[in-house]
Amino acid sequence: MIQFKEIYQIAIQAGIDASFVLMDYYSTGFSYEDKADGSPVTEADKASSDLIHSRLKETGIPIVGEEIINLPYEERKSWIKNWCVDPLDGTKEFIKKNGEFAINIALIENQQPIFGIIVAPVKKEIIIGGKKEGVFILTFVEAGTITSSKQIQTKDSINHPLVLLASRSYNTPETDTFVAVLEKDFGTIDYKQRGSALKFFDLALNTADIYPRFAPTMEWDIAAGQAIIEALDGEVLNFDTQEPLIYNKEDLYNPHFIAKTKALRNQCLAHS
Repeated sequence: MIQFKEIYQIAIQAGIDASFVLMDYYSTGFSYEDKADGSPVTEADKASSDLIHSRLKETGIPIVGEEIINLPYEERKSWIKNWCVDPLDGTKEFIKKNGEFAINIALIENQQPIFGIIVAPVKKEIIIGGKKEGVFILTFVEAGTITSSKQIQTKDSINHPLVLLASRSYNTPETDTFVAVLEKDFGTIDYKQRGSALKFFDLALNTADIYPRFAPTMEWDIAAGQAIIEALDGEVLNFDTQEPLIYNKEDLYNPHFIAKTKALRNQCLAHS
């Protein structure tokens, strides 16, 4: 594995350490409540957020995140760089105790995600990388020590049948319509439900081909995944404009989007 720059090392270690905070709550119990938008938040979300934010402050780069009061756009719009953090992505899955939750940390530069970190606390795995650095999957142990690292290589062929990822907690009629369109081009679709940003593990590891999202998401849900998928020559596009998603917007909600692997992107280009 290459030696990542210091600010990335800080963020990687913060994500790993926060994963143990989450697992402590996961194994011993926690309370939760509903936020104003109806989504749940647990003690674990807040504890993970506190740890990550205290570490990232060392970098001197401002933060946009799930469990903090984000600054008004008038202040944020002048930022060249910012961190984008979800300290517990998949809180509903965390509460259900099905293991499908993650930690997302991304560095944004000029509204584009340039480096992503996604931690899978239950499996003690982490995917990290960007276009300049490459993408790696690491495993770690209780002490936070990295025990293995492997660079992820892209694949030239799609899966047969095509593997489509969908949210475990959100499904929409638009998703069903999109699947029907795909079936006309690719035949039978292997439809897999998976919680949180762990879907980007499947895309990065080429065990899935496409992830369409037609339900609400926030910037911190997707930024790390976009940085990783783009570094693997895939894409995450606004469904309506077919342009890459941008970040540190006035409205921190994402548009509907489609994430594709390199292999599917190339196949779609070949048939366009």
